Amino acid sequence: MPSPDTQFSASAASKTSGSSAYGHFDDAAREYVITRPNTPRSWTNYLGDTEFGAIISNNAGGYSFLRSAADGRFLRMRYNNVPMDQPGRYFYLRDRDDGDFWSASWQTVGKPLDQYRSICRHGTAYTIIESEYSGIRTEATYFVPLGQKFEYWRLKITNNRPSPARLSLFTYCEFTNHWNIDQDQFNLQYSQYIGRARFQDGFIEMAVNDNLPHDWANIKRDGNAMLSWKTLVGADIVGFDLSREQFIGAYGSYARPDVIAAGASKNSISYGDNSCGSLHAHVDLAPGESREVLVLLGVGEAHKEGSIARAAYGRLERATEELEKLKAHWHARLDRLQVKTPDRDFDSMVNVWNAYNCLITYAWSRSASFVYNGHRNGLGFRDTVQDILGVLPMIPEEAGRRLELMLSGQFSNGGALPVVKPFDHKPGATPMIPPEEFRSDDCLWFFNTVPAYVAETGDLSFYDKVIPYADQGEATVFGHLRRALEFNLERTGAHGLPCGLAADWNDCLQLGYHGESLFVAFQVRYGLEVYREIAERLGRAEEAEWARTQREALDEKIQQYCWSKDRFIWAIAEDGTVYGTHDAKEGAIYLNTQVWAVISGAATREQAETCMESLRRLLATEYGVQLCAPPVLTMPTEIMKARLFNAGCKENAGIFNHPQGWVVMAECLLGRGNRAWEYHCAYMPAKFNDKADIRGSEPYVHCQSTHAPYSPYFGAARVPWLSGTAAWAYYSATAHILGIRAEIDGLRIEPCIPDSWDGFSVTRVFRGRRVEITVSNPHHVETGVKAITVDGSPVEGTLVPSERLGDGSRIEVTLG
Repeated sequence: MPSPDTQFSASAASKTSGSSAYGHFDDAAREYVITRPNTPRSWTNYLGDTEFGAIISNNAGGYSFLRSAADGRFLRMRYNNVPMDQPGRYFYLRDRDDGDFWSASWQTVGKPLDQYRSICRHGTAYTIIESEYSGIRTEATYFVPLGQKFEYWRLKITNNRPSPARLSLFTYCEFTNHWNIDQDQFNLQYSQYIGRARFQDGFIEMAVNDNLPHDWANIKRDGNAMLSWKTLVGADIVGFDLSREQFIGAYGSYARPDVIAAGASKNSISYGDNSCGSLHAHVDLAPGESREVLVLLGVGEAHKEGSIARAAYGRLERATEELEKLKAHWHARLDRLQVKTPDRDFDSMVNVWNAYNCLITYAWSRSASFVYNGHRNGLGFRDTVQDILGVLPMIPEEAGRRLELMLSGQFSNGGALPVVKPFDHKPGATPMIPPEEFRSDDCLWFFNTVPAYVAETGDLSFYDKVIPYADQGEATVFGHLRRALEFNLERTGAHGLPCGLAADWNDCLQLGYHGESLFVAFQVRYGLEVYREIAERLGRAEEAEWARTQREALDEKIQQYCWSKDRFIWAIAEDGTVYGTHDAKEGAIYLNTQVWAVISGAATREQAETCMESLRRLLATEYGVQLCAPPVLTMPTEIMKARLFNAGCKENAGIFNHPQGWVVMAECLLGRGNRAWEYHCAYMPAKFNDKADIRGSEPYVHCQSTHAPYSPYFGAARVPWLSGTAAWAYYSATAHILGIRAEIDGLRIEPCIPDSWDGFSVTRVFRGRRVEITVSNPHHVETGVKAITVDGSPVEGTLVPSERLGDGSRIEVTLG
């Protein structure tokens, strides 16, 4: 086992953007281009929106769902499978002359890669897969048109042979037996007797519980039929198959289905068992000729919703228009904040992939991926409040509505619902959860996100907006914030520190109603200071004084009980055991309490520098900062459930990526731009582009965690896309490294960058005005603003007043 004294290496920070063995960033197109299909794991993308969602891999695997991946899934995927992305959205091609067959994506047939060429372009809510085999070139484009409840599969086939090509084309998808994932996957004695599919008038219609009313749009499936449809446009349909077993064969596979091997559809029907959707057409091409077909796949009744969609959207020209509209929609969001720095990888992430990652995580929380199977069905409270922080510059109005929804998930006692389900959330009528289910950190995230929203919009009146509590009563937003603080101040332990309750962000730390969490103490300290500042802004002196008094009392307790030689402790258990002390054999240092001591302002300057040095010496690695060290091996699992994990994984001395942004923020607050940059590069996905075999997961989106040196798979990243890492990485990069932060009075500009940078530029939309910011660093400092001008006129300090900014204003910043 490696020593916990792992010295940080800056090697990750020195890499430059470039093509790896598997792919590269195409910033002009805002795409990630996968040039080899045999990626270490399936590399995925998201299609659609929160009404009609879908996930697709670089080999066309994945599934689709209406609103909920748990209760609305109509295309099947099997979790923890090998390959991990099957089944999916497949085009099979078969040469009618020699019987050879392949797929338009490398998988599922999997032809030898010395004969088969494939390129996948993942873009913003669309994916394009190009292939060439045996002189036949294909290009498959997958996307969901804006605001629609169906998806396009567009296929272009080109004959590059010197002779004519007589091809058979087969489409394939696999319908679920029930839209609820548990019913479909486990309750087979029921779900294999309730579905049937039929082919009529060019449509496949899949019906689950077809004898019930056809209220297909009702998210509550009980008592309603579940209906989906599929059609093919651009070629005559010569056959179909609706039975999975008939199409694949009892001993066949997706790589060699019976129907494809035989070259002819069986026209099988589905009545129970398992259903699929395969349509068969002939495509004959002269040398050099191309032909295109469209598949439309959606929800509803085939003769109603399906027919309407085919009539309106079943043309190649319309598909082209819809794809351009989709790109324009997503690119407009990204355009609200664009940067140009000396680091191409950083630009690729901030301008496209980290931002897009934030938007997808905001949309789906932790409910739909190749890892999350829908059982987290809804918006995790604390996850979502943090996720909002990452999208505020891009979609402030929409984020505001989501923030109000989450405020209505707070109970009148100040705690919160663990999960808010937008489809059935009833503010003012939600039963109070049992005391043992409350988590200590839930509503404390409001103190990061609510002020950021007010600063982004300039809407100070938001604090006086009345929003109901989840159970009963209502309060202004300002009142909700007060109640959030009171919730923790009313639940303290023997040392006067807030109790950890069911969890304190770290789900593996269960301190209950008597054990005390220093992390939460720092959050409360931060919240009290933010509340005081808001109260002063609103002219509420008594509230400001209350917050100041509470903060000072908490500061005394923190200084009295929570410092251990060269670090802040982790927590104090009910029996008085102190975790995270300098002389502990396990869990001797905890990342969160070191960085939040700095972020909250609780640490003195000396303590801040000392604890961050301890973090660097004991936790930092070239792939990120470990959550704790040494691993937990003997601590009681009733409190430290991290012991359940392998050493070096997740909460047990793994590199948990969510708090990496907090490390960056802490270093920026200390004015140490070089260190902040090193830490940021250590976990930046793009820096793994030439280390894809180590990372495994996508090098264009953030993952939940990375294996630490205690693991034999050091550097392997897992659980991509849906993680709080995305929001904090984006926020720490833009608001702290670049140092451009919205405040109620304007834009604060305080960069904290590596001293090797000559400068950078940013285009940012702020309250409807697009401003150009240029930062120069002639003296190569890490931080410190020497001068700012707006449209040629000087500004005092580092705050650019909002009233000085017009659309097109130019801000010039000189560091020194």
